[in-house]
Amino acid sequence: MQPPLVKVGLLPCPAYEKEHLYQTLKKIIELLGGIDKFIKPEQKVFVKVNHLPPPSPAERAIVTHPVFIEQVVTILLEAGAKVRVGDDINLSQGDGFAVSGLRQVCQRLGVKLVNLREEGFRKVRISNGKVLTQTYLAKAIYEAEVIVNLPNFKTHSLTCFTGAVKNMYGCLPEGLRSRYHREFLGERFHSLLVDLYSALKPQLHIMDAVVGMEGEGPANGRPRNIGLIMASADGVALDRVALSLAGIDINEALYLKEAEERGVGKYIPDDQDRTNPKRFPAGIQVVGEKLSSVKIPDFVPSSSFHYINKWVPDFLFQLISGLFNSRPRVNPSKCCLCLACQRVCPTGSILVGEKSVSIKKRTCISCMCCHEACRYNAIQVKRGIITRSLIAILKKIRGFISSLIMSIL
Repeated sequence: MQPPLVKVGLLPCPAYEKEHLYQTLKKIIELLGGIDKFIKPEQKVFVKVNHLPPPSPAERAIVTHPVFIEQVVTILLEAGAKVRVGDDINLSQGDGFAVSGLRQVCQRLGVKLVNLREEGFRKVRISNGKVLTQTYLAKAIYEAEVIVNLPNFKTHSLTCFTGAVKNMYGCLPEGLRSRYHREFLGERFHSLLVDLYSALKPQLHIMDAVVGMEGEGPANGRPRNIGLIMASADGVALDRVALSLAGIDINEALYLKEAEERGVGKYIPDDQDRTNPKRFPAGIQVVGEKLSSVKIPDFVPSSSFHYINKWVPDFLFQLISGLFNSRPRVNPSKCCLCLACQRVCPTGSILVGEKSVSIKKRTCISCMCCHEACRYNAIQVKRGIITRSLIAILKKIRGFISSLIMSIL
């Protein structure tokens, strides 16, 4: 018997124009079965946005766009939901909610904007956790009856992609997020992401792919006009389709491979061979636009090489990571000594100089927290020497083959 397919909606939306955005969001939710499938009147709904600190204006595509959030919340309010919106951010660096425009949106709509740390966290057990059996998660999330997850379409220098699954990492307190980067290296960090996603179980995911980010995301990549809205009841399926659109191999996003191996979510697009039920136990039905018609040409992924850890034990990975793995590098000409990187570094590897910071290589674990926190592109990603050599060799091989083909023609 053919296993049921989970729906992932794809619809074009070229800009953050309110009325068109609203209508497109209404339509994509209808494609998934309608708002009544997810929300009942008077239900408490928490809208988890991606609001990566420190403060960033919406046009940089670092945070979920406030106009996108506004139209989603409008639809939820029309359905009779009791809505709250939020994420965990550090307000000592400035009111990031106001800088992005999210605070103003929530004031206009009359919904409460929640900084997760202000309402606290509760200790929870994770019954099916692989690396986490218990942790602390935001009380606001657990007090909600429905979680609506609004991730961005972005690359990530540590996990390859930050979408629906990775966005739930923000439900942890800041101190634990930093600690887990230090304690769960390589593949174990991806296992942790699946543990958290499994524990929280958001009911609806709507991805802001109107303007996404390519290159060295999640904060220092380039905004990329993608012109899409994506949605699903399954965050793993949504991320899987997003990777397919960007032309990124699923093997580079280890958390999706981890989810596949553990039977969490759906992961096989309907344009692949699913004739072997043992190999392909579950699948995805893309509704709306055809997957093939909205592929993103020449999408630039992160240069991170962390997925080498899939085949290398953690202790060996740490020894050779300097050769294979991508590492953060400081560009002194762009550093303004804001020290955002020092505040988030889980190992204290950021050293402060007179004109710029530097990174202590011996203790750096390549978690890319400093790269994520920097808003001036002063901390960039540097590939390891073996990675650079392999890329150079592959380019030469490609050039040789192209020349050979041209000479034959």
